[in-house]
Amino acid sequence: MNTTGRLFRLTTFGESHGEAVGGVIDGCPAGLSIDMEAVEHDVQRRRPGQSTYTSPRNEKDSVRFLSGLFQGVTTGAPIAFIIENRDVHSEDYDHLSRVFRPGHADYTYFCKYGFRDPRGGGRSSARETAVRVVGGAVAKQLLAPLGIDCRAYTSQIGCVQLPKDLSARYSREMVEASPVRCPDPSISAQMEAEIAAAQSDCDSVGGIINCHIGGVPAGWGEPIYDKLHAALGAAMLSINAAKGVEIGEGFALASMRGSEANDQMTTDDA
Repeated sequence: MNTTGRLFRLTTFGESHGEAVGGVIDGCPAGLSIDMEAVEHDVQRRRPGQSTYTSPRNEKDSVRFLSGLFQGVTTGAPIAFIIENRDVHSEDYDHLSRVFRPGHADYTYFCKYGFRDPRGGGRSSARETAVRVVGGAVAKQLLAPLGIDCRAYTSQIGCVQLPKDLSARYSREMVEASPVRCPDPSISAQMEAEIAAAQSDCDSVGGIINCHIGGVPAGWGEPIYDKLHAALGAAMLSINAAKGVEIGEGFALASMRGSEANDQMTTDDA
């Protein structure tokens, strides 16, 4: 399956070295005026080749909408769009046609389909996440009038951690000022050094992203199997290389007593 969501659905298609990657948004109501500049801004934030901390692939990543909009307003029909692949060097992957890379989906794809596309990982490439950014940019504009705000930042790279504070609400300006999207300048510099050290050793490091979503009304999601936490966890774990999701204090709750772990009921919606 290549679709996420139920009421607001995003189906993605395309491969890393194909003509384009793209998506179809279904379930977006009619009458939503789309801020194209905001969509492009979000896509450019994800664009590779913008620093030494991102993929060196130099893609312009301009979104072209094909359907579902008239004069910048949604019609209620499926919204289709593509992002063309320009900086493609498929020959760089010729030597991988007979090699399975650890940490990639190469072997799994081969076992499932009997063949695979070694060019940049094909369908399993992180290139696919560019389409998710477009879907998320539209979703944000749909949710904004409801007072729902979503913002994320880098909280850990390698062994360098931002002090944990789940109540912290860092401004977008603080996050954007950092090349690694860490809102603390001092910690950001340490993270950059951590990446540089790994690069000098021809190695890499992992990281953790924190996301704060505010203004979500009580009652969203469905009981048990389709609860909001489960849907968010499924979406996050479908991202390439994602290996864990925590809600709130996450696994740290195991070492707390109930009196510490349980939130107090309050009328404050913050």
